[in-house]
Formats: sequence, structure tokens, C-alpha cells
Amino acid sequence: MAQTLELYQSLWAMEDRIPGQAEQPKAVHLKRIADAGYTGACLDPNVSEIEDSLKLKPLFEELGLKCMVNAFPHSADSLKPLLEMSAELQATQVNIIAEVMPLTPAEAVPIIDDWLALASDYPFPVLMETHRNSTLNDLFYTLEILKRVPQLRLCADLSHFVVDRELQLPLSAVDAAYFSTVIERSDSFQGRISNNQQIQIAIEFEQHALWVAQYFDWWRQGFNAWSARSGPNDTLRFLVELGPPPYAITDGTQRELSNRWDEALLIHDRIQAIWAAIPD
Repeated sequence: MAQTLELYQSLWAMEDRIPGQAEQPKAVHLKRIADAGYTGACLDPNVSEIEDSLKLKPLFEELGLKCMVNAFPHSADSLKPLLEMSAELQATQVNIIAEVMPLTPAEAVPIIDDWLALASDYPFPVLMETHRNSTLNDLFYTLEILKRVPQLRLCADLSHFVVDRELQLPLSAVDAAYFSTVIERSDSFQGRISNNQQIQIAIEFEQHALWVAQYFDWWRQGFNAWSARSGPNDTLRFLVELGPPPYAITDGTQRELSNRWDEALLIHDRIQAIWAAIPD
């Protein structure tokens, strides 16, 4: 065997959110994901949505899709039921995006330690995602957390920190080092591309070319770092997650400026090419 890459598509990112138009059933979205050749799909439940998420298990099994979970606990003690749900779904990975936001890193450490201890009882990796309006809300706070919790591993959605810091291109040496620290601690990555003002940009628009190149450079760096430190049979998971409006920018008629599904497939294919170029 050898190291492998698994590519997932976000079920949330399949929503259209077109005014006056009903959403397609999740079964339709999951079949489209499977037909496109993704390894699996990602669910984004909070505790109140556990029952609905569990109802999707037969569809995952029927379509041969693996399940990733972005867990949204709203309190320090609400992670456990989401992990139990993930175990029942046979999730390959859980990413914590917790709406638990202590003011200081010192206050967050015992909560994170408790979560990591709880996670050790489950058969899948449990990572914390870099995400606004969550425990790891911003870059500097996260860097402090990483110093204090050396065993913490991340799922990196770098778009949030680019907007958070109004990051400038080309990267300064200081900013490059900050992002490298996050990337080195990341065991999974999420595929959204932002600029320093907008959380999600159309990746084929010419004005966004420098940001698109920067993200693929970061992901290449992350893949190489992960491969160098991981075992010969380990699996890296990448989630393509181009969100619906208001993540996706719309015009005056509330129609999106680009085709998210097509953009997701472009990211999917380029990520496969990056992975294929990693030295053995």
C-alpha cells in the first residue's frame, strides 16, 4: 500500500439558494457527488440536526460514499452526541467548528483538552477547523492555542484567516511563517479560495489569479509536509467546500456570478494533480 488522497464534496455546498426555487433532495445531491467521482460527502450538523443526518446513512451506503463530518457543538459538552452520530455514520474524519469562544487562549485550553480526550475514544481522527465565529476564530488566537496545546491537529480552511487578517500579496516573510505554522499542524485541508476581502471568489475570473495561485501553493506545501511526516499507509482528506450564498457572491437578481459545481470540479482535478506530483 501507499499514502492515499480522498476527496470529499460538502453537502451544504450543493445548496442553490435561488429565491423562489425549491432545493433538490439530498439524495439527488449525493448521487451527483458519487457520479462525479468524489470519495465521499461531508455533513455539517449541530446537535439538533443529528436525527436528520442519521437518516442519510442508507444513501451513503447505497452510493458507496464515505462520510466526513463538520461538527458544530454549541457548548463545551455537546460534542459527544455529535461524535456518537459520526461513529454511527462510520465517519472517516470529524472536524470541530465549535461556537465556544473563550476570550483568551488560556481559557480555551482546558476545553480543547477535554475535547481531545473525548475524541481519543473514537476510531476516526478528530481535528479542529480554522474557522471564523468558532473556537479558532482568528489567526493570532490560533497561533497561541497551537503553542499551548502541542497535540492539537487542524483541518485548515485558510480562507477564514486570509479575510481575518486582510492578508496582502505578495506574502511578507512574517505572514508566510504564520501560515506555514498553521499548515504544518494541519492533517486535512478544505478547498475554498478567498481574497483578503471576500470569503469566496470565482476562481476563473482573471482578477483573482494571484489568490488562486497562492491557495494552490499553500495546498501543495501542506500536502508535501503531510506526506513527509505521515506513515506509508496513511490517508489525507481534502474537502471541496464552495459555499452557497452568501458565501458565493451574487448579482442584483440574487444569481451567482459563477458556477460553483464547475469550480468545485476544477479544484478536485487540480488537487489530484498536486497529489500525483508529490515525490514518493
